[in-house]
Amino acid sequence: MRLIDCRDLETQDYSGVLPRGEFDVSKALEAVTPICEAVRSEGEVAIRRFSEKFDRVVPENLRVDPSYAAQCAEDLEPELREALMVSIQRRRIVSGYESLPLETKVNLGAGAEVTIRSIPVDRVGLYVPGGLAPLASSVIMNVVPAQAAGISSLAVASPPQANGLPHPTILAVCHLLGVEEIYAVGGAQAVAMFAYGVEGLCKPVDMITGPGNIYVVAAKRLVKGIVGIDSEAGPTEIGILADENANPTFLAVDLLSQAEHDPQAGSVLVTTSRDLVDKVEAELAEMVETTKHSERVKTALGGTQSAVILVRDLAQGIDVVNAYAAEHLEIHTRDASNVARMITHAGAIFVGDYSPVSLGDYSAGSTHVLPTSGMARHSSGLTARAFFKTVHVITYDKSALCEIAQGIEAFAMAEDLPGHATAVTVRRLNG
Repeated sequence: MRLIDCRDLETQDYSGVLPRGEFDVSKALEAVTPICEAVRSEGEVAIRRFSEKFDRVVPENLRVDPSYAAQCAEDLEPELREALMVSIQRRRIVSGYESLPLETKVNLGAGAEVTIRSIPVDRVGLYVPGGLAPLASSVIMNVVPAQAAGISSLAVASPPQANGLPHPTILAVCHLLGVEEIYAVGGAQAVAMFAYGVEGLCKPVDMITGPGNIYVVAAKRLVKGIVGIDSEAGPTEIGILADENANPTFLAVDLLSQAEHDPQAGSVLVTTSRDLVDKVEAELAEMVETTKHSERVKTALGGTQSAVILVRDLAQGIDVVNAYAAEHLEIHTRDASNVARMITHAGAIFVGDYSPVSLGDYSAGSTHVLPTSGMARHSSGLTARAFFKTVHVITYDKSALCEIAQGIEAFAMAEDLPGHATAVTVRRLNG
């Protein structure tokens, strides 16, 4: 991993030195636009054509028979089944606290009331990647909070494997969660299917969630506005803030574990200790040679998106990780809990030696669908709240309106909108 020395930098703006990979969604839009338009106009015929082109297989049926998913669940190894059930249970518990109050009444005076009503969207399409890693865990992370929000109609799409069906563990988890509407459709064509609907196959949805490659992200950008989306997630990333007391073995394995996701995955270590850097590098050198996805890991760790950043003290380290706004941020310092309270920008924060990112990926109860590429500065991970829309219900009687009517009229005239003023005046003077 390359070394970036920030110890002599006297600045609060670290944007010019932070490691970032290239993720050009606008360029990918050129490729996905004709795909989405073809699905919009040709429906299932286009989906089958693109499945043959990109997945090298054409499913016999694009919609998966629920009985096959049930059989996949039956075939699960007992230990894996138990792990999946623990993950589901813990995510459900946390999701139960994420939902908004369905209705809150705000009294602004006699006869003046605004009700804040939270309403779940009607129908959601959930995308589950099936490329380098078939992310069955993403089924849990998308479906469970949607169910907690009270979504009445859920559909899952995942790319077909060689047998024309999504990965069996993905199907098994769908069954465990009670999801029966499953499609063997991947990539941009799945996003288009959800957004536009396909007659005789899939009804359009109101919202699309779930991670994917750059073409899935580009397709979500294209249909945003027609449907809601959760985010434009780029390659996964980990940031680690560590001092001289950190365990180098833990840091090395966590940097490696994130790098095995994707050659574009980002692994960033921010530390005050040069001695720790040397120890972590030595640990990584051994681990990388023996790990299953060695070439993928080497590419990710050696890319422009990964680096070790040396800082002069913990205060500067906190500034750097806040500027980086990692999807996942681990804190390995003295008094890690208090340091975590000083973090303002991160998708999720993992505190101390025994809270690795892998815990959050599967069974912590937290979400693993998180903002990437610095978007944690303004965006949140996928929780039950993401599936709600907020509606204000305004109820004023005449006296409450008249109390502020002249102010509204003055405001409207200042904006040169006399009709707005008149709509209040006629009620003030009549009725």
